[in-house]
Amino acid sequence: MNSDRDGRKAEFLKAAGLEHARRELLAGDASTRAYERLHLPGGSTVIFMDQPPAAESAVCPPGATNAERMAMGYNAAARLAAGSVAAFVTTAAYLRDHGLSAPQIVAHDIEAGLAVLEDLGDGLFATLIPEVEPEAPLYEAAVDVQIQLQEQAPPDVLKTDGAAWPLLTYDALALKVGTDTFLEWWPKFSGLAEFTPETVAEWDALWAPVFARGDAGAAVFTHRDFHAQNLLWLPKRAGAARVGLLDFQDALRAHPAWDLTHLLQDARRDVSPELETAMLDRFLAARPGLEREAFIHDYRALAASNAARILGRVFARQALLGRRQYEAFMPRTWRYLERNLTDPALAGLKAWFDRHVPAQARR
Repeated sequence: MNSDRDGRKAEFLKAAGLEHARRELLAGDASTRAYERLHLPGGSTVIFMDQPPAAESAVCPPGATNAERMAMGYNAAARLAAGSVAAFVTTAAYLRDHGLSAPQIVAHDIEAGLAVLEDLGDGLFATLIPEVEPEAPLYEAAVDVQIQLQEQAPPDVLKTDGAAWPLLTYDALALKVGTDTFLEWWPKFSGLAEFTPETVAEWDALWAPVFARGDAGAAVFTHRDFHAQNLLWLPKRAGAARVGLLDFQDALRAHPAWDLTHLLQDARRDVSPELETAMLDRFLAARPGLEREAFIHDYRALAASNAARILGRVFARQALLGRRQYEAFMPRTWRYLERNLTDPALAGLKAWFDRHVPAQARR
């Protein structure tokens, strides 16, 4: 137990008038954040978020070169927020200002990496579907969140309550370093030999146009981790506000397809091709300025990139670190990747995977 950290948390809660709350530790994920539910004397609850500032590598400053970002580490290269409380509170304010259901911020200390948030409950899409709620209405509402978010261009800087955070672009480098984690981690997990320089060069050449299109199309506010375990159902609210939003601190300006790849090819639950098609149709009907064929191609290509990133950085890496539960999600993610690679425009990438990652290594 870190007594200094515990003392700082106790001081923060006292300053916020919450020192008498009963504290309930909540289950965590693979991040460095921790959450508690605070039960207040009157019976209401709030969420206490603890993100130790020193637990992550440096974030990307605006204007950093690609070389500088690579030297700073993965968070800077991939433009991740490293759990920044400034990123969280400013993004939450932006989402609420646009009529969406991000939690209200009760109190925060950016330097300490602490915040108290509105408790939006436990009604995660992932736990409600299909036993409690049918999936189609929830997915329709989630797509409507995307439509609403993309109605106007986002600002360069998010601001609220004395805090500011740059909204950077999910650019070609960020896409590349994420996708390239497949090269690093999948051979270690699956027992494949390390990929040769020639194989890596071929990979780079095949993915380059995908990253270029993702970069060129990066024009809308993007949650970045928009899937059923980060979405809450709030049926007493109206319209797109019925979807509660979590884990949005890594938001960027990105291609309009990016969040849809997470939602409709969810690594942790099956999304049928029929539901995927229906939701893409719903989205495109509301965004007539997007050319359908080009958008679908970009969606498939970026979804393939995302699947490779998840298989490498998230699942294989975590499994090798001893979190074997992630192995259960791998076959589904491979199915999504293989579905995307049937796009004729991705034939070169399909051939690369067929040559270098045989069926027995896709598990």
